[in-house]
Amino acid sequence: MQKRDKKVLLLLCKKMANRGPSYGLSREVQEKIEQKYDPELESRLVNWIIIQCGEQIEHPPPGRQHFQTWLMDGTLLCKLINSLHPKGNEPIAKISESKMAFKQMEQISQFLKAAEIYGVRTTDIFQTVDLWEGKDMAAVQRTLMALGSLAVTKDDGCYRGDPSWFHRKAQQNRRGFSEEQLRQGQNVIGLQMGSNKGASQSGMTGYGMPRQII
Repeated sequence: MQKRDKKVLLLLCKKMANRGPSYGLSREVQEKIEQKYDPELESRLVNWIIIQCGEQIEHPPPGRQHFQTWLMDGTLLCKLINSLHPKGNEPIAKISESKMAFKQMEQISQFLKAAEIYGVRTTDIFQTVDLWEGKDMAAVQRTLMALGSLAVTKDDGCYRGDPSWFHRKAQQNRRGFSEEQLRQGQNVIGLQMGSNKGASQSGMTGYGMPRQII
């Protein structure tokens, strides 16, 4: 990670440490965000992460806060994105289990960058504070769902779990044509448009001129 990114994360850590409880309008906004969280989807994502990582991972108690605590150090997320790549091509070389806030946020950031490179759209990527501070766990769910859908769609042998847990993304149907097929297509277009061989302008009236009647 670049020095500039580390400075930003340090400032963010200090800012969040000094932040008190939310009141009034900000609290109302937060409550609306929390209503988007899907407990049923949480269960599916937890099962997938445990199977996908392929390790003896303890199942968290149900609930948004438990789900946040389970993921907030970034360790499982980094293991998850690594498991979606062939052995030896993992995007995150070193995964730390540090208790330091800065290290945890750094790992979340590494996961987000790797997920975007994997193919998750920028609009589906959550912000580090959405998870680490629990600001928008629904956004975290959205990112993980997009990641799972991509993994199922790629069908490269790295996905583990039930394929029905995620929707396959629509793929472009690209067709290749040979030069002979392209030439035949041009001939068909020519016949459909008609031919102007042997045509002349005799008898045609110029624009704006009165028609001559003989």
